[in-house]
Amino acid sequence: MSRPAIILLGPRSADLAVRLRAVVPDGEIHAPACAACAADVRFIKVSDHIAALFRAGQPIVGLCAAGILIRAVAPHLADKSAEPPVLAVAEDGSCVVPLLGGHRGANRLAARLADALGATCAITTAGDRRLGVALDDPPAGWRLAPGGDVKGLTARLLEGEAARVEVEAGGDGWLAAARITRSPDARITLVATHRAVAPGPSALVYHPPVLALGVGCEKGAPAAELAALARAALAEGGLSPDAVACVVSLDLKAAEPAIHALAAELGRPARFIDAATAAAQAERLATPSAIVEGAVGVPGVAEAAALAAAGPDGRLLVQKRKSTRCTVAVALAPTAIDPLAIGRPRGRLSVVGIGPGDPAARTAAVVERLRVVEHLVGYQLYLDLVSEVAPRATRHPFALGAEAERCRLALDLAARGCEVALVCSGDPGIYAMAALVVELLAGEPGAGWEQIALEVLPGVSAFQAAAARVGAAIGHDFCAVSLSDLMTPWAVIERRLRAAAEGDFVVALYNPVSARRRCALPAARDILLAARPPDTPVVLARNLGRPGEAVTIGRLDALDPGDVDMLTVVLIGSRTSRRVTRRDGTELVLTPRGYAIG
Repeated sequence: MSRPAIILLGPRSADLAVRLRAVVPDGEIHAPACAACAADVRFIKVSDHIAALFRAGQPIVGLCAAGILIRAVAPHLADKSAEPPVLAVAEDGSCVVPLLGGHRGANRLAARLADALGATCAITTAGDRRLGVALDDPPAGWRLAPGGDVKGLTARLLEGEAARVEVEAGGDGWLAAARITRSPDARITLVATHRAVAPGPSALVYHPPVLALGVGCEKGAPAAELAALARAALAEGGLSPDAVACVVSLDLKAAEPAIHALAAELGRPARFIDAATAAAQAERLATPSAIVEGAVGVPGVAEAAALAAAGPDGRLLVQKRKSTRCTVAVALAPTAIDPLAIGRPRGRLSVVGIGPGDPAARTAAVVERLRVVEHLVGYQLYLDLVSEVAPRATRHPFALGAEAERCRLALDLAARGCEVALVCSGDPGIYAMAALVVELLAGEPGAGWEQIALEVLPGVSAFQAAAARVGAAIGHDFCAVSLSDLMTPWAVIERRLRAAAEGDFVVALYNPVSARRRCALPAARDILLAARPPDTPVVLARNLGRPGEAVTIGRLDALDPGDVDMLTVVLIGSRTSRRVTRRDGTELVLTPRGYAIG
């Protein structure tokens, strides 16, 4: 289920929203843009926002009148089997009403919220009210085998017909709560099993998450080979893939695409245990191998991983099965397995660009990533700019400089299995941390970083934002040059400036001045001035997207370093660039592409 959106309409509900998020830790607080309260997400018009969330399948908890939610989602009602939960919570916290998605988690969520608030839970679904359970909405992790006549059998049970309950796996806690008449001779059967059993005309089959699928593979093993071996092992044991709780392997294998592809195919998480945990299972292995122990330090991977996940009371159902490059084994746990308690996931480092500062200029992918990460690493100012987007992430702020230390910490956190964002202004690939992260990954392969997942999410760079402020300054070919000589010798910078002048590029100058470096900008100006007219437009853009933003347009021959600081990006036009003044006095900069417009 997606992260629930806890929607409030004003500050008076802010405390209630915080209380509800304590019950639903993965929930997000959504508030109007004008509301004076903390929020993870802001919106302009509540009805449009609710409708968009509903269409996207995100659960909705509205701290408002039920009618507001009903009117917002009514035009979009289509398939009740696919619609997300929609709940109304009275602003005083006195009652919780699941409006939609009762059998897709809404009733369970409503009960949790009402219990935490001491409120009335107004569940109206007949099955929940009279049977005590929703037969088409089993507990988290359980799966209902397709093909059963849930609606018809529920109706028969509501009429008082008895049922035979057979619990082979997962425990009897959920079905025991059902208020139904039980009889060993009943025609209706409710089965909880790890076996591959098909439902009959009068039977419903549930698969609890009690199987641990242990896997091992050679580096780069084909995903199809591992998937085929896993399917064959499950079939050999007469086991249902829907009863698999997780795919488990050694942490040395956390980067193997075949393992993640198998987990995705099963719709279950991949988890990874360390060598010590695997070695602790040595006495329980059915097929220990000295060869495997010599290669990875433990006498078995697939069996050890499966048994570790199944727990001390678990047992092997399928011993190690081998293909050319893969191994699998299956273990059964006596109760449902919580994958989050098994080892760790593969860590992920997201190097994100948050643009020049304005939240409206961030990409949706960056915002979504920031909402879910566990750790934020970056320059203090950048972390402050995204504090509302990721209020629950652990912050690791740095002063200016220490770039390598920032990147190493982010990589170390990801290597521990954490979700990490390394926050950069602008675009992370333009004079920012993406290059250093990749350089470290290439140069320090022994640091444990090779197992992490890496993604670079682009942002709006300062030169793009500056050009947008003045219209079309980079409408034709352009380049960017940093004037900082901390890591690039001035002779190299000068050669690049001369090449840019010769090629007649629009030039974006980054790091134009610093407290100690005041001569680079005049030198760059003179190099470019020798190749283009004195009145070539120059754009100075300072504090873009932040308080105190200032954008001015001047001439190349009048470019004064005194007007520039380290928070300024400088755009210098080409020979064809020109200033354009509109009738209302607005001044723009145009570098024409050469379109034939008559």
